Amino acid sequence: MTEAIATDKSKKKNPLHWLDENFESIFLVAGMLAIIFLITWQVAYRYIITKFTSGASTMIAAAPEEIARYIFVWISYLAVPVAIKRRDLIRVDILYDKLPKRLQDMSWIIVDAAMLIWAGVITLEGITQIQKFMMFNSSTAVLHMPFWLLYTILPIAFGLCILRTAQDVYKQIRSCGLKDSAIAIIVGIVLCLPIILKIQLPTIVLLFGYFVILLALGVPISMSLGISSIFTIWINEPINISYVAQLSFASIDKTAIMCIPFFVASGDLMGIGGLSRRLFSMADEFLGSAYGGLALATVATCVLFGAMSGSGPATVAAIGALCVPAMVDRGYDQKFSAAIVASAGAIGVLIPPSNPFVVYAISANVSVGKLFMAGIVPGLLVAGVLMAYSYWLARKEGWKGEERPRNAKTKLHAVWESKWALMVPIIILGGIYGGFMTPTEAAAVAAFYGLIVGIFIHKEITIKNLLPAMVGSAATSSMIIVLMAMAQIFGSIMSIERIPTMVANAILSLTTSKILVLILINILLLIVGTFMEALAAIIILVPLLLPIVTQLGVDPIHFGVVMVLNLAIGFITPPVGVNLFVASGIAKLKLADIAKAAMPMLGLMIVVLLVVTYFTPLSMLLPTFVK
Repeated sequence: MTEAIATDKSKKKNPLHWLDENFESIFLVAGMLAIIFLITWQVAYRYIITKFTSGASTMIAAAPEEIARYIFVWISYLAVPVAIKRRDLIRVDILYDKLPKRLQDMSWIIVDAAMLIWAGVITLEGITQIQKFMMFNSSTAVLHMPFWLLYTILPIAFGLCILRTAQDVYKQIRSCGLKDSAIAIIVGIVLCLPIILKIQLPTIVLLFGYFVILLALGVPISMSLGISSIFTIWINEPINISYVAQLSFASIDKTAIMCIPFFVASGDLMGIGGLSRRLFSMADEFLGSAYGGLALATVATCVLFGAMSGSGPATVAAIGALCVPAMVDRGYDQKFSAAIVASAGAIGVLIPPSNPFVVYAISANVSVGKLFMAGIVPGLLVAGVLMAYSYWLARKEGWKGEERPRNAKTKLHAVWESKWALMVPIIILGGIYGGFMTPTEAAAVAAFYGLIVGIFIHKEITIKNLLPAMVGSAATSSMIIVLMAMAQIFGSIMSIERIPTMVANAILSLTTSKILVLILINILLLIVGTFMEALAAIIILVPLLLPIVTQLGVDPIHFGVVMVLNLAIGFITPPVGVNLFVASGIAKLKLADIAKAAMPMLGLMIVVLLVVTYFTPLSMLLPTFVK
């Protein structure tokens, strides 16, 4: 035991070991801070610096965005090997969780083998793309950076993925033993037989067949999309294999997508910078005296924090750590305390900004600003029913509010203490709807603002908590970005094979009733939400479902709200209810106990879903005010 501890300490002191553990993280921290500063500089230059200079330079105005865009692509892919090393990837674990420990360990060898194929193909095709760009000497529009240099991220990042996966395979083989490892490899070869023997199958069978098999095996969703696409290309050649590398880069080389890491970083910075704690104190001051006052304050705080982070799990993590212990201390049932935080966290993806709305807007080619506005009323409705339930249950259980002096002076003081936090929604929404900033610029400025407030005003952000927060922000957003890139490849094959049209025609041949089709889609999305992460579901299902509803006259903005609300409900439905997992970790309770306590809240949210689905003004009134 003593020798093991000594060995561990020597590893930590070894510079090579430190570099192995932190190599990618160095670039992720630098990259995240760089893109925040560059886009904030772009906004400052446009509105402030040009006021004191003779005129705006096109080069100075456009260069920061171009540099930031390519740094964003680089850190998005450099975060993947970090996620592989930590085994922190979005995957479907339903089958895996039911397996005995021995089979779980064996399954990881198959997963690693799949990831090696995925990373290996993109590495090789990335090198091919670099050679093509060097031949034609093409460059970017503003700074004339050579494209071959920018595309080197593909062999670098995916080469690191191969390295990190190989390290994991080595550890797993040592854990499983040679016999079980050999069995796992044989199973993997059997699964690949149609590819090895080049058995001709319909594209839809290959594409979705391998996708479902890989998901069931526990292969991360983004990689399942990529590998099933690669296998389909190898057999049926619907597109050239070179498009895998080309789309991997080009599909995320978009300014609009950059708002995702900015919103994630903004939420993380608000948490470590103390802003979320001040919001909770303010909500408690206003609502804490009522029956269930602390639960009401929790829901209200989730609404306010959701207007900063755009993420359901991030909202639960930031607010739950404050609210659950406070509610338990004041006599609330612990299971209810965790359930109300998990349920209210779902509001984080309905109140703007919202990462799922951004992903839907890009997938459906609709306005992000209109989607943000469309989510406000449904988000407030969910908050309203959760608060009403909390008040009713508190009266029934006798959970009285805290008795202490509360008056205009104490409430004004609470608002004053929260003033810096309350500025964030104003910056984001005011900047977007005032026409001053794009969603990406508003998100970057909000993240920069949170950084400045946390460091210089509240003085709660330090190097010690900033660095892991930036790595976490990059890793979290990277999982979304890579998912989008792989879905673009998957979607290109679907489009060429006209699969969305086939699905739409098949469903509409059964019924053309808008009411019935929307019921069926709601049921499908509620089921999907129980086992698949929301962003993955949006990316995969929008190309299939949007053509159906648009043929029936459903506005894509309205359908976006319905879809996100459905999947937000999935945050609190086991077995893959992400909010339940986060709340479980905070409250130290079993997932089943929290899920049971959340059932009435789940029912109320489904009622809101039905109302929003069939009463379109709830989602469509506010977007009419957006140009």
